[in-house]
Amino acid sequence: MVMIMSITVNNPNILKSIREIAKRENKSETKVLEDIIEKGLKDIETKIPEHLILNKDTYNPNHERLMGMGGIAKHGKPFSAVELVRKMREGGHDIL
Repeated sequence: MVMIMSITVNNPNILKSIREIAKRENKSETKVLEDIIEKGLKDIETKIPEHLILNKDTYNPNHERLMGMGGIAKHGKPFSAVELVRKMREGGHDIL
């Protein structure tokens, strides 16, 4: 056991809550404080909450699935990208 620091709590309701939790769980107040601090540290480790991540697949990608999708896109007949761009600039080609 290592004593890290001593703290001053200005809000007496916090101390009452800790005492109540300790009595309810039959633990010491120190153990309850340690549990609360550990839980708080684990919560801080996740930097972005899951509910804020819109596209979880790109944030936490499945590496095997992404590697399986890699490759060259196949098209029915070959075309020249340079000629396509020239036609588009002239307005003589419909993209769709």
